Amino acid sequence: AGSKLREVFDKLNNLLSGKPVQTEGQTVAVTQHPQGLEFVCYKLAEKFVRHGEGEVSFHHDSAFPIAVVLSGIWELHPRVGDIFLAHLHKKCPYSVPFYPARKEGTSVEEYQRMLGYEVHDSKVEEQDHFLKRMSGMIRLYAAIIQLRWPYGNKQGAHPHGLSYGWRWLAQMLNLEPLADVTAMLLLDFLEVCGNALMKQYGIQFWKTMFFIQKYYIPRIEAVTSSGQMGCLSRLKNFVQKCLQAEEVPAKGILTASFWRT
Repeated sequence: AGSKLREVFDKLNNLLSGKPVQTEGQTVAVTQHPQGLEFVCYKLAEKFVRHGEGEVSFHHDSAFPIAVVLSGIWELHPRVGDIFLAHLHKKCPYSVPFYPARKEGTSVEEYQRMLGYEVHDSKVEEQDHFLKRMSGMIRLYAAIIQLRWPYGNKQGAHPHGLSYGWRWLAQMLNLEPLADVTAMLLLDFLEVCGNALMKQYGIQFWKTMFFIQKYYIPRIEAVTSSGQMGCLSRLKNFVQKCLQAEEVPAKGILTASFWRT
């Protein structure tokens, strides 16, 4: 509910502003310790990324309420936004976007970690689980760049707005595609913020969509084995439908009626 989100936002904002906040039966304030504020910024940013790889990966629409709170906090407390990006880029290098290359002397285990895989006791997580987590984080990022906290000061610019998403898309299409990962990330990103990019960039956006269909999808196909075609087929269908309808569907946007709940 909108009222619940406002409660969460106010509590976080008060905590970061140095006001005393009630939690689990006790009152806490960042002023109680010289590094209190740094610690809270770090842990809060880390928690938002965890929401992406956990909650959003299972419930896609949860990206929007989580993102709108982070967007508002980022606007008032830029340090949280900076640390959020650092955590996000470390956990999901594709959010840069960046495909780490294996350097000489780097162990397989260390390289897997650089690619974003979780490695425990030399066991690498399953591909499906890895893709789900990456998907959740990209969806959260794509939601953040287009949302503003509706009760904030609208005079200033969005702290990390759509221009960053446009840049992400352009850089992504300049990278050599990877099997599995590239098709999934493009689809997630376009499903979440394609509508906002279409409204902002108009004809340039449609040129990009045409480029994806005509030139980039065949490049993904060239590196994709027959057993990995699922996500690529969904990306193909999505781009084709958008180009035919000359419209990108808007998904999961928080309407005015949501904020009255």
